[in-house]
Amino acid sequence: MFIQYFFASYMTCSGSISAAPESLHPSLWRASQLARADTRCIDTGHPALSAQLPGGGWPTGVLVDLLLQQPGIGEMRLLRPALAAVAQRRVVLLQPPHPPQALALAALGVQPSQLIWLRADRTADALWAAEQVLRSGSCGALLFWQNHVRGEHLRRLHLAAQAGETLFFMMRPLAAGQDASPAPLRLALRPQADGVEIRFVKRRGPQRDKTLFLPLTSYLPDHHAPVDRPAPAPVTARSVRTELVH
Repeated sequence: MFIQYFFASYMTCSGSISAAPESLHPSLWRASQLARADTRCIDTGHPALSAQLPGGGWPTGVLVDLLLQQPGIGEMRLLRPALAAVAQRRVVLLQPPHPPQALALAALGVQPSQLIWLRADRTADALWAAEQVLRSGSCGALLFWQNHVRGEHLRRLHLAAQAGETLFFMMRPLAAGQDASPAPLRLALRPQADGVEIRFVKRRGPQRDKTLFLPLTSYLPDHHAPVDRPAPAPVTARSVRTELVH
């Protein structure tokens, strides 16, 4: 990707090619512009954020890194419009830090019947389950919370995501932003009053040093406080194939 990026910038500056880089190949773009999206994108529902993303939304079929100061700082409210847009297919929560609640799901636009909550005792099982979900192509979104993931495992998941058009978000600590990742989009999130501050760690386009403050409507607390409606029952990671065919 660096070679493509440099080639586009070089040919534009040298004047050897007057055509727009993207007309030569979809993966080429000028250093001053956002790249075209290689896959279908889902509108974020937040115009200020969408304007800063290649394709104008969350890319499907790739790994997206969301680096969190801590879970429950607004990430679910950030993703709410996109989850509602793909909720006609199932939404998978893998290793969430708190049990999902029916009322919280309704606020996200996801019916409990469309949710699969996966729980794994071992990291290896969680990674295996994530790969099965992505390769199945039957789910609208996969949200995977994991503190430590080796680079080769991230590459496997990114490759598996390319098999379909699933929205795939890895929720990881801010410190993971210092490590290399195959994710074409990496955002660091910090809580702010009535919203969240977003730092663009990586995107296909010009570097943005300035953070973006995004106000978020408070539907329900992100920690999903218990309510009097039952939560979907968790299933083990190793039974994910059975869940996906139902």
